[in-house]
Amino acid sequence: MLPWLQLARISNLPTVWTNVTAAWLVAGGTWQDARLLWLVLAGSLLYTGGMILNDAADVKFDRQHRQERPIPSGQVSARAAWGVGLSMLILGAWLAFMKGGAHPLMIAALVACILLYDLYHKPWAASVVVMGACRAFLVLMAGSAVMVDRAFTASGGLVCPGYRLSWDSLSFLAPGNLFHAGALGAYIVGITLGARSEHQGRALGRVKRVMAILLLMAPIFAAMAFYPLFHHLDAIVYIALGWLLSLPIGFMGQGGASIGRGVGWLLAGIPIVDALAVATVSLPLAWGFVCLAPALRFWQRWVAAT
Repeated sequence: MLPWLQLARISNLPTVWTNVTAAWLVAGGTWQDARLLWLVLAGSLLYTGGMILNDAADVKFDRQHRQERPIPSGQVSARAAWGVGLSMLILGAWLAFMKGGAHPLMIAALVACILLYDLYHKPWAASVVVMGACRAFLVLMAGSAVMVDRAFTASGGLVCPGYRLSWDSLSFLAPGNLFHAGALGAYIVGITLGARSEHQGRALGRVKRVMAILLLMAPIFAAMAFYPLFHHLDAIVYIALGWLLSLPIGFMGQGGASIGRGVGWLLAGIPIVDALAVATVSLPLAWGFVCLAPALRFWQRWVAAT
């Protein structure tokens, strides 16, 4: 079982749950709606399938540089990884549409980004943007389920089923979801820039380091633009994110294993990014997301995040 958990980078899975939950609530969804659970499950399958396929696509590289990974070490066969990964993507997409009610174009965009990144992230430098798009579309997928349903209800049930396949319906995406998706996507791009330098065995260059820092700070910039700084007690959420960033940013200029530690901290900080978004609708939940970050970092001791 452990090799499969390592393939799935299972220590990062709770960040998918916070992504989906925050997007759902920001869009105006309620806890009582069972579709939230279906979307969490769908997002989990899409994430896990994508991570497994990532290793399946990297098997040649891992056999030379990361022989301890489950596939090159012989603990999991490449054929099994492809089969399980693709099955999870298909099932996750089906659940997101049929049970979660998400917009099919958002689902298709998410699946396309997952496959594009898995297949081309090693030779293609711009794939870091695609990685950020994966998380951005996850947020938009969850939020779209609320907004499409609201449009259907507002029309008195007169909107035809084909409406859900129309780009016009994307105008109903919640502004909060757009800010959240953009900020989270930028944050993930910043992390991925650091992770790529770790695999290349060198420190992040000065220009890329500045770029990464700006991208990592994007959630704070977005939150400041979307609602006033120090709104209620939200200042503590900003402080928590600043504290988290102060540790890994220093690692980026050191290279090697130091970057890996920094990337681990930043991945554990994804719930804090979601906290900045969800604080607009539930401050207690935002606090819960913040508290999850150190727990994820602790969990990474057993299952690596990268």
